[in-house]
Amino acid sequence: MIDVLMRTRGLKQPLLAQIDPLNGFVHANGRQLSAAQLSCDVPTTGTVYGVLFNFPATLAALGGAVNEAPYLAPPRAPVLYIKPVNTWIGAGMPIPLPPDVPAVRVGVTLGVVIGRTATRVSAARAFDHVAGYTVVNDISVPHDNYYRPPLRDSCRDGFCPIGPWIVPSSAVADPAKLTLRAYVNGELRQENTTGRLVRSIPRLLADITEFMTLDEGDVLMIGVPENPPLARVGDRVAVAVEGVGRLENPIVAEAELLGESR
Repeated sequence: MIDVLMRTRGLKQPLLAQIDPLNGFVHANGRQLSAAQLSCDVPTTGTVYGVLFNFPATLAALGGAVNEAPYLAPPRAPVLYIKPVNTWIGAGMPIPLPPDVPAVRVGVTLGVVIGRTATRVSAARAFDHVAGYTVVNDISVPHDNYYRPPLRDSCRDGFCPIGPWIVPSSAVADPAKLTLRAYVNGELRQENTTGRLVRSIPRLLADITEFMTLDEGDVLMIGVPENPPLARVGDRVAVAVEGVGRLENPIVAEAELLGESR
């Protein structure tokens, strides 16, 4: 069992609970629930950053275009983007699919949760600034413009499920050896590992904090593997990170959700 921090409906403060990462059982207040039964708030409140091209095949997919305008050369530093607060939803909450979007990409990734201010940290000391890890589903509309990722493709409402909890860094023996999996309607559609990153977690933190500060509560998504699966209205998607947890959400037509809110 692992102690984790999570936020649930009706509680203002984070809840200390215990999980069994193998099957997702949660023990809190004397109750046992599965992750699929939980409807949780996002477990952190900082800024959520993403990194492009951190799996080799995602950069290789650009082919010769990486040496043409507007790229001119392969990236020499992390290519970052932000998932703003309107995109954040918790476990069990519906992902709204806009009427002009037939399908979305399911983006399984590990979220590195910053535990204390990180400015110009060395790779050797990077983990001193990590509080723990969470699971993130970096949802996006399929697109080819990676040089300046358009906001309308990655920053729509509900396009960043996070959680259900934060596993402390002390409970993850080696974050460079975690299996990432994506499921659509219970079927395994993608599998990869954090061992294939172009930039390791310490290298990412060192490179990023060399020019910007990461604050307590910020989340750094380490990158989405190549060939993410597609999902549509009516599908139920899940992303899982070995030893950290599983995050599951249904995809619902945006109009249906808007109708419920009126």
